[in-house]
Amino acid sequence: MPILGQNQYGKAENRVVKITRDGATHHIKDLNVSVSLSGDMDEVHYSGSNANVLPTDTTKNTVYAFAKEHGIESAEQFGIHLARHFVTSQDPIHRARIRIEEYAWERIEASGEGAHSFVRKGQETRLAQITYDGSSWEVVSGLKDLTVMNSTDSEFWGYVKDKYTTLPEAYDRVLATEVSGRWRFNWTEDAQRMPAWDESYAQVKGHLLRAFAETYSLSLQQTLYAMGARIIDHRGEIDEVRFSLPNKHHFLVDLEPFGLKNDNEVYFAADRPYGLIEATVLRDGCEARIPADLTNL
Repeated sequence: MPILGQNQYGKAENRVVKITRDGATHHIKDLNVSVSLSGDMDEVHYSGSNANVLPTDTTKNTVYAFAKEHGIESAEQFGIHLARHFVTSQDPIHRARIRIEEYAWERIEASGEGAHSFVRKGQETRLAQITYDGSSWEVVSGLKDLTVMNSTDSEFWGYVKDKYTTLPEAYDRVLATEVSGRWRFNWTEDAQRMPAWDESYAQVKGHLLRAFAETYSLSLQQTLYAMGARIIDHRGEIDEVRFSLPNKHHFLVDLEPFGLKNDNEVYFAADRPYGLIEATVLRDGCEARIPADLTNL
């Protein structure tokens, strides 16, 4: 006899832009919020009874209403407000998962009165996932699409070679990647002191960038570990860091047919295929919980 397994429902990708008007100075929060709810939902699957179903349209409306009622201090704090509301206001809902992408804007400095002009910031997209089951929290923050490059201080040699190996060893290469990272906080209960979400995000990003820049790299794996280890060492509120780093290959162009010497100056940037390096760095004694496939977070 077939039985119902794990299930959830909700409203995906609710785009909400909150403008806070502080006199002539305005502030923008631009989020993409996805709500997923689970609980006592067997009957809607077995018989079609909607008696325990909060409409997905209602979850959408809640996102917009909460942007007004609670404001958006940070992606994490906004997700906490939403998750707590859905679990505590509806008996059939036992667990809420809120996923958020945040798009940053930078102020355009211009002459005249007011500060209300912005340009979309292009470095990365900020991420957050908040899960609440009525008693405990799991908060995972992160980022994606952060492209970084070292134009030197990177090598790759001494690797396994077989009859299919054609890659020459490199003792001075370009190392570039597009960082996709997630980090899990050890804040799990309301009784604990809540992290300062915006400060923590800025610090984590700063540490991973400094580790990337300051590591003389013999492999992208080594750089990945240095990035995660630096975050664990410097940010006590974080127990787990997971990175997915595609190797954005840069190959020296052969200029000899034109009578020119290429002294590590001209490269071909290949977008595919690419190496994909992934790993988790944990605080000693902690278990890994972030899924290996970051797209499932």
